[in-house]
Amino acid sequence: MRRNNIPLMTLASFLALVWLIPLVWMIGTAFTEASFTMSIFPHTAPTLDNVNYVWGNVPFARYYINTITVVVATFGVQFLTVTLAAYALAVLKFKGEKLVFLIIFVQIIIPNDVLISPNYMILSDLHLTDTKLGIMLPFFGSAFGIFLLRQMFKTVPKALGEAAVIDGCNILQIIFNVYVPSAKTAYISFGLVSVSYHWNNFLWPLIVTNSPENRTLTVGLALFAKSKEAVMQWANVCAATFIICAPLVLLFFIFQKKFINSFVSSGIK
Repeated sequence: MRRNNIPLMTLASFLALVWLIPLVWMIGTAFTEASFTMSIFPHTAPTLDNVNYVWGNVPFARYYINTITVVVATFGVQFLTVTLAAYALAVLKFKGEKLVFLIIFVQIIIPNDVLISPNYMILSDLHLTDTKLGIMLPFFGSAFGIFLLRQMFKTVPKALGEAAVIDGCNILQIIFNVYVPSAKTAYISFGLVSVSYHWNNFLWPLIVTNSPENRTLTVGLALFAKSKEAVMQWANVCAATFIICAPLVLLFFIFQKKFINSFVSSGIK
């Protein structure tokens, strides 16, 4: 390590430790004896009683199935829509291309919460409220995914696509046999962003759903924290939070290198 990098690395390490404090506190509290008071350091021996209590008194199994269904189905549709749109904007030439890209790019700036009222009115007219499809439908397209993959597709040599045409491939075969394999890191990054967003999304599922059969994990956690089952004990709330966030944390640590490399290679800072 160069000497001039030591202060920067020291500052980064300090900020990382500060960022980890809430996570460490949450995990420590989740596996200690339930208490009505908060403490920074665990004061009892580790125990699984809190996790077992939460899992037995709240239908988190149903919430998990609902959330996984929403996350997987949404990303599956997004995979197709963003791939086709990104290919059209990166490779094909058509009238109004820049205008279409500008409209898509502007959607990245607009917060999703601004569209809650019109989206809910449309779902209500379609009789899709309190359904899993109603949770997923507004997110079947992704402006961020289109932008990310467009940048990646532009780095793919056009000679590869031309060679595929000579071999007799149609446009879909070119997309899924040439461009998609060349953008694996971008798909991993977009997948992590999409999964984490819809896994943690709270406001839209809260508004759309009314029954436990369609609630997601975040809505279930909020209702549990206010319910009598939580009995105002931080250990129980932290145990429920741990049940929800553990898969995402594990997923990020597995793919963190590819996640970072994809943004670097696509030119996004």
